[in-house]
Amino acid sequence: MLLTTLTAISPVDGRYRDKTENLADYFSEYALIKYRVRVEIEYLIALSDFLPQLQELNRAEVKAELRNIYMCFTEEDARQVKEIERTTNHDVKAVEYFIKEKTGGLLSSAAHEFIHFGLTSQDINNTASPLSLKEALNGVYYPALEHIIGILKGKAEEWMSIPMLAKTHGQPASPTRLGKEVMVFAYRLEQQMKLLKSVPLSAKFGGATGNFNAHHAAYPEYDWRTFADRFVEELGLEREEWTTQISNYDNLSAIFDGLKRINTILIDLNRDFWQYISMEYFKQKIKAGEVGSSAMPHKVNPIDFENAEGNLGIANALLEHLSDKLPISRLQRDLTDSTVLRNVGVPLAHIEIAFKSLTKGLDKLLLNRNALHEDLEQSRAVVAEGIQTILRREGYPKPYEALKALTRTNEGITEKSISEFIETLEISEKVKSELRAITPHNYTGI
Repeated sequence: MLLTTLTAISPVDGRYRDKTENLADYFSEYALIKYRVRVEIEYLIALSDFLPQLQELNRAEVKAELRNIYMCFTEEDARQVKEIERTTNHDVKAVEYFIKEKTGGLLSSAAHEFIHFGLTSQDINNTASPLSLKEALNGVYYPALEHIIGILKGKAEEWMSIPMLAKTHGQPASPTRLGKEVMVFAYRLEQQMKLLKSVPLSAKFGGATGNFNAHHAAYPEYDWRTFADRFVEELGLEREEWTTQISNYDNLSAIFDGLKRINTILIDLNRDFWQYISMEYFKQKIKAGEVGSSAMPHKVNPIDFENAEGNLGIANALLEHLSDKLPISRLQRDLTDSTVLRNVGVPLAHIEIAFKSLTKGLDKLLLNRNALHEDLEQSRAVVAEGIQTILRREGYPKPYEALKALTRTNEGITEKSISEFIETLEISEKVKSELRAITPHNYTGI
């Protein structure tokens, strides 16, 4: 069966391919090979700056041709690497042989032997993977999240003066403002994005067991730690100073935890908007020809918020495993990190699907002011807090207990019953006027 969007096993490459294909440049097999080639080429160029055997590389045109190997990397090049791998049965060794083939007429045979010089495959993998993640975050994830935050801030500003009944424990509580509640989510997302951006993306680069054994044996006079620090930094990463054969993955784990926290905030947001739609605080724009239910013609379901919630949940399950598993390895290494690390793009793809669904859902919202107004009208008891607080200010005896007696009843509290209660209070007319002025529509704080 030919692999297509209809035959793909994973929905991120099948049903949702049109929403996730921009991540293929960072997390596909093609992308992984390209990033490996990039690290190998840049490492060879870095070596040429001081090793006498590589003086032939110290010409701008030679370095440009070397960089073109990864800058102009094609799917056909990737297929060539995979063909070599069929013989080597080792993916990184296949990359080394591919580069030697591509530079056959450019470099001498002596220079060829410095491709992958002194390295283990994890020096390449544990540099290529965080580099691809960093560029995916900067190129796809952060712009999409910032777009959602921008939408939320716009909605918050638009709705900032609209009073809304708050619900704590599912029960009517002191009124709030719709825009303020939306702004809570924008603020939370901004704070967590700032925290996420502060986590360094780090790479392991230190030879077979992290000690530069081969490098030191061949060139004991060189400071290989400083060389590796500078090389990794020039790639835009930080080098982990003390490692085994593989990355410690602690910073990568922190990245996954940060992504998970942001997803959790977004799940909270999706559920709240779903609830507001259920409460009819929002209607949804109707698209011609769209079907809400196969059986009930009247329905316009909040499917975008449900889709977003579901995909964020899947992403979090995967991020949880990546975060928990990757920092653990038997002794100086086992291979479990290798197969797990290949799945980094999958939770990012589910997040991308969720972002697009959430954006679509927010765009379909139509504010139903009448529903918000009616809920406030039916919840006059929520002004009790304000009344008893002013009475406290005035030194009135046991104001909390007085309001509790009035409001904790199965009979409805109305504007009239509150007004009658105020009239019974032994306070000045000025304070009574202050209390009468409090309504669920204006008791919304600052």
